[in-house]
Amino acid sequence: MDNRHFARAKIQWPVSMITEDRSADGVTLNLSTNGAYIGCAHPLRLNEVFDMTIEVPNSESSIKTTVEVVFSNIYGPDDAISPRGMGVRFLKISSQGRQIIAKEILQHLQSDKVKIDARKLQSLETLIIDPNANGRGIA
Repeated sequence: MDNRHFARAKIQWPVSMITEDRSADGVTLNLSTNGAYIGCAHPLRLNEVFDMTIEVPNSESSIKTTVEVVFSNIYGPDDAISPRGMGVRFLKISSQGRQIIAKEILQHLQSDKVKIDARKLQSLETLIIDPNANGRGIA
């Protein structure tokens, strides 16, 4: 059972990351309206904060966000079960960016005919209907 508070889907979108001392590229391996798991060769350490741009395929849109590393697989195995990368939480993201992600997750989950927890479904629909909703307080 997935105990996460936000619906997430296996969506692979390119990202570019800029820290104080370097830049790097990666790809989202899963995505929610609150964060993502980023596959990358050199994950950052826990609690590092950096700017990240998510490229939305088949669109001229990109989502600019500030994120914090909440999980990092720096030294663990790099395999199908534990791919090299890091989990990030969105600290700053536009309501439009969060809405784009919510729409994509909903479409992805519906196309895969995945059973969606009613609370998570409601939070996605709320974000799509009200782009100013930020997802906070939704359990």
